[in-house]
Amino acid sequence: MSQRRALIIGGTRNLGPDFATALVDAGFHVTILNRGVTQASSLPSGIERLYADRSDKQALADAVRSRDFDAVVDTTLYNGPDATAAGQIFAGRVGRYVMLSTGQVYLVRAGLKRPFLESSYDGPTIAAPPESSRFDFDNWSYGIHKRFAEDALRASDLPLTVLRLPMVNSERDHFFRLRNYLARAQDGGPVLIPAEEPHLPLRHVYGKDVVSAVMGAIDAGINGAFNIGQDETSTIDQFLTRIGAAPLRVPGKVLWENGLMPKCSPFSEPWMSALDNRLGKAALGIRYTPFDECLKALMRDFMERPVVPLPGYEQRPRELEFARG
Repeated sequence: MSQRRALIIGGTRNLGPDFATALVDAGFHVTILNRGVTQASSLPSGIERLYADRSDKQALADAVRSRDFDAVVDTTLYNGPDATAAGQIFAGRVGRYVMLSTGQVYLVRAGLKRPFLESSYDGPTIAAPPESSRFDFDNWSYGIHKRFAEDALRASDLPLTVLRLPMVNSERDHFFRLRNYLARAQDGGPVLIPAEEPHLPLRHVYGKDVVSAVMGAIDAGINGAFNIGQDETSTIDQFLTRIGAAPLRVPGKVLWENGLMPKCSPFSEPWMSALDNRLGKAALGIRYTPFDECLKALMRDFMERPVVPLPGYEQRPRELEFARG
């Protein structure tokens, strides 16, 4: 019996090395395809590397040539044209295609309330924010174009599983969001958060659980879109208490106008989704790590592998000065 083959599109940042390790451990021959721009770290030995800009359809087709794959894990699909190209290139050549999507596909829907259900995907979307509001416009664009990507893939003949992710807390998060909270807790100063109530609920997911969800999607072989997310819903105050940090509430408008948001409290920005995970748990057999356990693991990683300088923490002196009034 020949060895199963898996392709990861992306694969060198954040969860990519963990996907590769899990697939190797499951007996796959693993190939990673990306542009070769981001340095690969912590990849298992024996990984095959292909290089192409996936947004160049011909380059992608030339890179994969006539290969068949038992599984494709697509971590970098952000728009409709790239999805259409993937659907054409991999048609009839893939056992299971797993696309990583986002909870922001719900945030650009009109009239929805958290936690979001998969059945709430279809319907009208909100109008684009003005481009002068760059943060909101960019986040709206991200959600809208992820919807275009999902829709284009579903229109193809691929055996497709879409996993919609909320905020992912992982040891390799290249945005260093949770690390920035831990650094602020460590220095003993307050964490500036928007004063507006109610604060958005926190319902994130641990990176290792995303890996388990991807492997579950490959094994289950079920077509459809499924929400991924931890079982617990937390408040920002409960989270800050867990890491030993004290909040200082400041009007959100003031924090944004002074350029302190979202770095001072990335979990407080308005484009954070909270997803109902029941359908995914039932269909894919996912079991989530309790939030306190993943938080302990991430705090241990923070202490054992310090990142200096820490991107996002460079504005901390201004935050402390602002807190002193």
